Amino acid sequence: MAIDRDREAEENGSVLPASSTTIPPSEDMSAAPPSPAHPGSRYSPLLLDFDGSLLPFLGGLGTYNKRLVLLTWIPALFLSFSQFSDFFLLDIPDKWCKTNGSLPYHAPDLHLRLINDTTPLPEVMLLLPPPQLPTTPSPMAGTLPPSNNDSCLCHEWTYRIHAGLVQNVVSKWDLVCDSSWKVHIAKFSLVVGLIFGYLITGCIADWIGRRLVLLFSVVFNLIFGLSVALSVNVTMFSTLRFFEGFCLAGIFLCLYALRIELCPPGHRFMITMVASFIGMAGQFLLPGLAALCRDWQILQAVIICPFILMLSYWYIFPESLRWLMATMQYEASKKQILQILHKNRVNTETDIKGIMPELERELLKRPKRVCIVKVVGTRNLWKNILVLCVNSLTGYGIHHCFAKSLMDPEVNMGTGMMHNFYANYFAMAGITLASCLAMCPVVGFLGRRGGLLLFMILTALASLLQLGLLNLIGKYTQRPDTGMSETVKNKFSIVFSIIGMFSSHAVGSLSVFFCSEITPTVIRGGGLGLVLASAGFGMLTAPIMELHNQKGYFLHHVIFACCTLICIICILLLPESKNQNLPENIPDGEHYTRQPLLPHKKGEQPLLLTNSELKDYSGLHDSVAMGDGVSENTTVNGIKSA
Repeated sequence: MAIDRDREAEENGSVLPASSTTIPPSEDMSAAPPSPAHPGSRYSPLLLDFDGSLLPFLGGLGTYNKRLVLLTWIPALFLSFSQFSDFFLLDIPDKWCKTNGSLPYHAPDLHLRLINDTTPLPEVMLLLPPPQLPTTPSPMAGTLPPSNNDSCLCHEWTYRIHAGLVQNVVSKWDLVCDSSWKVHIAKFSLVVGLIFGYLITGCIADWIGRRLVLLFSVVFNLIFGLSVALSVNVTMFSTLRFFEGFCLAGIFLCLYALRIELCPPGHRFMITMVASFIGMAGQFLLPGLAALCRDWQILQAVIICPFILMLSYWYIFPESLRWLMATMQYEASKKQILQILHKNRVNTETDIKGIMPELERELLKRPKRVCIVKVVGTRNLWKNILVLCVNSLTGYGIHHCFAKSLMDPEVNMGTGMMHNFYANYFAMAGITLASCLAMCPVVGFLGRRGGLLLFMILTALASLLQLGLLNLIGKYTQRPDTGMSETVKNKFSIVFSIIGMFSSHAVGSLSVFFCSEITPTVIRGGGLGLVLASAGFGMLTAPIMELHNQKGYFLHHVIFACCTLICIICILLLPESKNQNLPENIPDGEHYTRQPLLPHKKGEQPLLLTNSELKDYSGLHDSVAMGDGVSENTTVNGIKSA
């Protein structure tokens, strides 16, 4: 009968607890149950029940934890400055070539412009059409003959930068014409550094702790970040930007994990969203900061120097108590628990469950650390992480497709609004802000899985309509009897691009947050690293497409549009983590089972049983043997019908 029980539990998509003791479901939340205790088990169920037992005993989100959460919010502003600095450091400016001599009369055919037609000047200015953003092609890129290299026969350039700076990386080292590809490599290096940083620092944070990785990342970020400002050539700049991105990834990942692990279940999402809003504040403030600095080297130094304040975290920020308990480092955990009790002014006599005596008994146990590779041997956990990695990759990858369509000069030729650097920049920042504001009520009402599904459906619809409907409208605009003009097509393209950027940003952000909740504490750093690295691969498509001069852009958009359809199906396989306790070890993570998207009606038999609803059938055979059988109002799986 035990084999039959295991087989039926596997068919229900859940993991059968090793003990027959079950936890009754709560009315407000269905928390992930702690690992059941086996005779001789290395884990103590009371100490592993962090959200249900230990955190309430320590005062919940008390004064001390609120102070630590505030310390995780402040660096979000500095990280935002570094994240969006490429828009200013690598903005491609207008350029003029200074040449001595006279100009032939047919100069307009070569896009030459005289400064003054009546007064002879010793030099002539050559004006070339500029790209507006690092992700925006030039509005006249298709009008110049590709084989005409006369405009690049110049030894001295004069630049006009749109981003509020007098000089940036492009103007300092003349990264134009034959050297323009180095700009894309410089942007490429930062994103690649982020990808490697997420993967490596995430695994290290699970092994040696979040606090050490955070502090080492801050120290090396100061070294490499300030060295970037002292670069002597673009090769040195790109190399140091790689290592700067590596360190920024470690800071972001550790702060994200610490923020999640400090909060009780009901506050995790809003505390994470506050950090996102602070990061967006940095995005809005960066243009003003660039206008004040005027020079790219000063701007880079001003962006990096605030990280010096984080060196004080060595003294004021402790290691994650949740991680210490999950890895069975009980000696360090005891010291930190006593410190928190003192700062929150909690009376130890309220320890009804006997947490401190249980902790004293477990002090001699050896710590047990886990690497992310252990997830390969799981049955449900690796699938959940893989689904969220694909969602993150798709969300951030297709976001570039919508951004390119929105900033397309051909689409905006009539308005001219998107030909301005600041209009482009603040338009994207405003869409991001609207997306985060919409996430708060949607996720609060529909939950993590429902919200992710809704935004993914919106992304798929916007993508498919932009690819299919606009092509159909384009055919009708060529027929004069239809009454449609090219303006109608452009307006539809702008609308679909805004909706797509709005929803794809929400998809990427929710995928990262979702992963932080369903990944166990012992491997949360590695799980977050995988999903954030997938997001980095999605962002990497932008400089790659620019490096290839936007060749294959349509196929790129079609592939990501197909991925959105696959993601919609896969999201239904994910569990719901809203108001549930964070899993502490891998068995806890396996206990998250997929549930119906909509709650079943009262009296209706659910198709997928949760762990708390699994019944013990060990005595069923004995009762049948006694000739009692089963009653008429009992179903086959042992649950009474209404």
